[in-house]
Amino acid sequence: MVSQCIVIGASAGGLEPLKEVVSQLPANLHAPVFVVVHTRPYAPSLLPEILSHVSPLPAVHPRDGTKIEPAVIYIAPPDHHLLIDDGDLAVKRGPKENGFRPSIDALFRSAAYAFGPNVIGVVLSGSLNDGTSGLWSIKRLGGIAMIQEPSQAKFESMPRSVLEYVDVDYRLDSSEIGVLLGRLARERSKRAGKNDGMDDDIKQMAQEVQIAAGIDVPQEKIFEMGELTPFTCPECQGVLTKIVEGKLTRFRCHTGHAYTEDALLEEAMRTAGELLWRATRGFQEIEMLLEHMARHSREVGYPVSAEKFLKKARELEQQARNFQAAAVNHESLSSEKLGEQTRSNPQAPEEEIKPNPIGND
Repeated sequence: MVSQCIVIGASAGGLEPLKEVVSQLPANLHAPVFVVVHTRPYAPSLLPEILSHVSPLPAVHPRDGTKIEPAVIYIAPPDHHLLIDDGDLAVKRGPKENGFRPSIDALFRSAAYAFGPNVIGVVLSGSLNDGTSGLWSIKRLGGIAMIQEPSQAKFESMPRSVLEYVDVDYRLDSSEIGVLLGRLARERSKRAGKNDGMDDDIKQMAQEVQIAAGIDVPQEKIFEMGELTPFTCPECQGVLTKIVEGKLTRFRCHTGHAYTEDALLEEAMRTAGELLWRATRGFQEIEMLLEHMARHSREVGYPVSAEKFLKKARELEQQARNFQAAAVNHESLSSEKLGEQTRSNPQAPEEEIKPNPIGND
């Protein structure tokens, strides 16, 4: 009977530290290891082969319903959430979280619900902040929170976000994490069940695990998780409910999609950028049509109409340029860059801020 587990989340720049971590795990590890790495949804994944090559533990993409065993690395398959369901694994295509499937938060939340205080959660390099809410849930139920030292991470946003919102137990270079995980798994005795006085948190956790698994949760139950907002889901345009976890605010829509504030801002900006480019294209098409009509009017002997069409075409040409300029300037911003400016030094002049570039998650 498995009594404890280790969960690891990584995104942009996370493969190398992940390899370093699993290479140092002992072959007789007293816990299973569950891993989510953000990957492209339809590309084949070689992660099991890569990690098996460097680790003494076997690494696999599990199937839905796989029985959990210690000393095995279970990796979320592309485009599927990896969830812990009692003694089995659930591999499901439920709603995305922060635009990702698999989601680090979804895995971590399911681990907290299934194992209570007997979970060790690790967040490695990555952009934005997937993993923060899930690690908050692990700490909330008495588990251990660990991060890669942000200054060592290629993309520091994920571990730095955890530092902002979660009471972290360990922040280490990736070269030190694997050894510590092995020691903690040996020393950490099984604790009593889930913490007293947290019935509401545990109930909500269970509902969110069900949502990630694609199980229909009544809309009113989602609305009861927090406060209704005027914001809409970028994925499905459903109404968003605001959920507060300590200092962290996140959102979930009634169809199940979930976002942190930064992830919601990123998606809202992406949507707005697409609208600006569509408006630019629309004005340009009308401008070209008016020019065609002006030429035709002149050819058939209606010079006055031709001039009216050309005048309107020039007006629309300027409007198209304005929208195009807005679209280009809009693309120069990102929620991660804005967040890094605020978190790293709220008083720093804008020209002194040098945020990390965004990786392609």
